[in-house]
Amino acid sequence: MRSSSSSSSKHGAENNRAISGHMITLHKRLYHALNIGFRCCDDKGRKWHCTDIEMQRLVVRSIDAFLDCISSETSQHPLVKDSVVDIVGALEGILQFKNESIMRLASCVAVKMVSVLPCSILQPHILDLVHPLSSLLSSRQLQVPVSCATALSSILSNLTFKSERDVWEILKETNSVVNLVHNIKVFSGADKPIEYFQQMASLLSKILWRWPPSRFCVWADATLLEVLEALSLKPEYSVKVAVLQLYSSLALCGNGAKKLLENGETLLHMMMDSMDSSRPHFLRMEGFKLAQLLAMSEQGSFKMVILCCEPLVKAIICGMSNLSLHSGKLAKDQMILVMEACRLTRIARWAGEHHSYFWKLGVGRVLIDLLLNNFHKIHQSQLNWSLKEQIVMAQEGLNANFLLVLRPYVWDILGWLAANCAQDFDPKMHGDELHINILIICACLAFVESIRSARQIFQNGISNVYGKESASRTVLMMIYSPCKYIGSQARLVLSEVLKPNGKEYIKYFLDTLNATSSGNKLGMPDTCQAVINLISLTCCLGLPQYRKRVTQAQGIETLLAFIRWWLSNPVHIKRLSMAPHWQNPFSERTCCWICGEDWEGEDMLLLFSLWGLAELIHHSGSSKTQEDLFGSQTDYSEAQFVSELQEICSNADTPGPRWYAANILSYFGLYGFPSKLGKRIGKALSENGYTDLELILTSQESVSVHGVILMVRCPSLLPPLKKKPSGASFVSQDTETCKNFITEVHLSAHVDKTGLLKVLEFVYLGYLQAGEDLMKKLKIFARHCNLQSLLQMLCRRRPKWGTPIPSFDLSAALGPAGHRFSYGFFLHSLYRAF
Repeated sequence: MRSSSSSSSKHGAENNRAISGHMITLHKRLYHALNIGFRCCDDKGRKWHCTDIEMQRLVVRSIDAFLDCISSETSQHPLVKDSVVDIVGALEGILQFKNESIMRLASCVAVKMVSVLPCSILQPHILDLVHPLSSLLSSRQLQVPVSCATALSSILSNLTFKSERDVWEILKETNSVVNLVHNIKVFSGADKPIEYFQQMASLLSKILWRWPPSRFCVWADATLLEVLEALSLKPEYSVKVAVLQLYSSLALCGNGAKKLLENGETLLHMMMDSMDSSRPHFLRMEGFKLAQLLAMSEQGSFKMVILCCEPLVKAIICGMSNLSLHSGKLAKDQMILVMEACRLTRIARWAGEHHSYFWKLGVGRVLIDLLLNNFHKIHQSQLNWSLKEQIVMAQEGLNANFLLVLRPYVWDILGWLAANCAQDFDPKMHGDELHINILIICACLAFVESIRSARQIFQNGISNVYGKESASRTVLMMIYSPCKYIGSQARLVLSEVLKPNGKEYIKYFLDTLNATSSGNKLGMPDTCQAVINLISLTCCLGLPQYRKRVTQAQGIETLLAFIRWWLSNPVHIKRLSMAPHWQNPFSERTCCWICGEDWEGEDMLLLFSLWGLAELIHHSGSSKTQEDLFGSQTDYSEAQFVSELQEICSNADTPGPRWYAANILSYFGLYGFPSKLGKRIGKALSENGYTDLELILTSQESVSVHGVILMVRCPSLLPPLKKKPSGASFVSQDTETCKNFITEVHLSAHVDKTGLLKVLEFVYLGYLQAGEDLMKKLKIFARHCNLQSLLQMLCRRRPKWGTPIPSFDLSAALGPAGHRFSYGFFLHSLYRAF
């Protein structure tokens, strides 16, 4: 007992030494004032309540004085921690009383309290603070709503997920969003300080960020958007930051982002100006964050590219450039800025005019500077180096491990640029040839390293897998790039770097795929590695010498078995699961976004196995397809395989697997994309019901069709519309057209009935079936009728990465253009299925 008593005394002495006598005195004065207002409540213990204004002022000043004594060292002292519940209770009661003479002082003390006391101590009491603070946002006293907004912003910044629902209920009850919007709309720089707008906007941004239900009433407020547009023109950086943050919070809603871009010239101009290299770091960061949100969908990215293509790309390039290194490292704030700029390059996933600006503004040089330190100092001596010498130099640069965290971004950016590069792109036009060549070499070296380390994956850990996928994918994009220069250079470099161990790698790929096909479901590390192996194998199939070796090693059978295994055991994995560098803090806070999946979606294993199989089939020749695929199969027939590919074409969720399934089906005489709607509409071709148009051949044979279907799906088979007279309405023109409706169309002598019927089969069903003997006729037909997707499949061209699936959309038939036809059959065909 003596020992215990001694220990307790020693602990108490240490506590007393941690605080000053002055602090103890202030604590006594505080409780002397507090005790006057405590009232006992049977259900909730004691509650602070006092209507005397002078006593309230005394309590607030006592709290203020006590808070001034608290430091980081004393904040965890029992004297402080045990006092918080009483301090919060008193402030809550005083703020709820809403006496105008005390509100300003009390709200300022609330700000001090949330800034001085640690979050862990305040968390149990935040609901007691949120209600009175949020209810005072409508106060007419200028300083009161400012202080309340400041305190609430601090509380929301540290809010736990557990408390979110309760806090949101309080904010709804007190009409916080409505009050904040009102405060911003009445703000005027002439009679209210900038701090007023800053705090209102900051708190509103935080609310919008956390609670999606709060967003609609804000972005739908046209007056507020006009006010924000006017405020964005103010020169003060603090105002611009607040406006950008508010825009970003609204853009978390897909509909909100669309609304912002409807008349977004002023917004985008301000955003571009904020990202300029001459602006402060904090302002540029907010500009990049907003741009990323607006570019989350292809439609948003497209709108931005239309309105400000060159400034947008220039801002990205500048954000990734002008690195200030210290001992080979970037300062933390500059690293964050570079990463934000890299994230914005996701706009390169989609084709468009911005790609030409990336090359024009020197993206090759910028990417090299992010990969290799001091490359610009030695590149002059490399102009006449051989390929082997350049490979050695690039390997030495990569081994220096310069800015490793940025490498996955560099690989992905390079891959997107390669996948969307024009066929005739010539890097010499921009003086970028050396940079592109070195980038290709670096990517191929990283690709080979990813294969080399694959066998040690379980020893090195799962994170090692994630770091390798981007490099492998980039090489795939380059090998199969539509750009002749990039494709040929990538194949040349990859052939060189694979020489030492390429044969062993091929065996490794096939062995692991065979093992997977004969095993059970994959775990996450195995799935990631299987994706990388399939990508790597498909890269090698772009090189004739390795493609031949894969074929000789029964690679077609291996890939066919893997596809069958996947269809029986579908393993889904998203790209983000393998590329965590693209994850961002706002992805889980978005709402109302209807973004299409990436081209591969969750079916990466299926896509890359179909891609590899398509390459082998294409180069083996269509006459050998059935023999190669099914020659040794005893339990699997061509009919089963075709049926499964058709199922993928019809039902796969993402474009990539559907395109490659359709590509493979073309070697079996099936061209197009089967769909449920196509099957329903296709019945009308054979039933001849509701036909209203005759296609007359020179042999006087005729085919009865439905004009509305041709109008939507193949207008080239119809005579051109006469130009509508100026001032004529759609109704009057449609009435006149119906009176003089052309029921016959005479076709040229080049059109024969067999070819015409096949094209109509494609028009009605979305796909057709034909033998090799009709290929020449059908290609001519498809070219003349501008059926580009059919022409691509007839020519068996490799699908371009990112190409959307051709739409079987008949909605245009219900618009003004469809009025020139009788479409009773169309409505009948459409609705009889429902």
